[in-house]
Amino acid sequence: MIHGKKVVVVMPAYNAEKTLRKTYEEIPHEYVDDIILVDDASSDRTVEIAKELNIRTVVHRQNRGYGANQKTCYMEALKLGADVVVMLHPDYQYTPKLIVAMASLIAIGQYDVVLGSRVLSEGALKGGMPLYKYISNRVLTCIQNLLLGKKLSEYHTGYRAFSRKVLETLPLHENSDGFVFDNQMLAQACYFNFSIGEISCPARYFEDASTVGFVESVKYGIGVLATSLKYRFHKWGIIRSRLFDPEGAKLKAQ
Repeated sequence: MIHGKKVVVVMPAYNAEKTLRKTYEEIPHEYVDDIILVDDASSDRTVEIAKELNIRTVVHRQNRGYGANQKTCYMEALKLGADVVVMLHPDYQYTPKLIVAMASLIAIGQYDVVLGSRVLSEGALKGGMPLYKYISNRVLTCIQNLLLGKKLSEYHTGYRAFSRKVLETLPLHENSDGFVFDNQMLAQACYFNFSIGEISCPARYFEDASTVGFVESVKYGIGVLATSLKYRFHKWGIIRSRLFDPEGAKLKAQ
């Protein structure tokens, strides 16, 4: 626990056998109450390794997508009574050592959402982010800041922490099951007026780290722009989007 709040780390996994153990070993276990790994039908030994490490594991029998994986992660965390949920990729791209810092900012009530930014302190390029991805990140972030009325350094990091209230309030079941889920979730957090903080986070790009190919990156970029436009048009009352409907389908801790 941190400041009396239960902290749960969730790991959306797909073919992470080469990096899972190292990621797990660097988690500050003395502050983390539970760890959940959701495997999205990996073809390698991810599940076997997770069980060897005694990680609470949920398996999707069919590959349902990155967004669907996160939905399961958050539902399982809510079932366990989490007050703070930190999403950590098991591919060792982000350092687990920042879990305490991110969770603490939520546990003390400073922020509702905390992002580990790769852009602050030039962490992305130093860590090996491909130049085209860095440029795309900067362009999309600039557009999103204009449309969403925020001043975030980036919207595309996969290292995130959330309060329980955020996960219970956002209509996350209205979101995509694909990669754009991440961006839709942040747009929803902005729409529902949750506070968002950032900390500088180094990121590693190496052979065994998961990565999104060029075609998927283009699809993601289009999805990001569509999400931001839906946000702005919904705000103006031009359209009504289920993404920002308070009555939209929410996660249930059953």
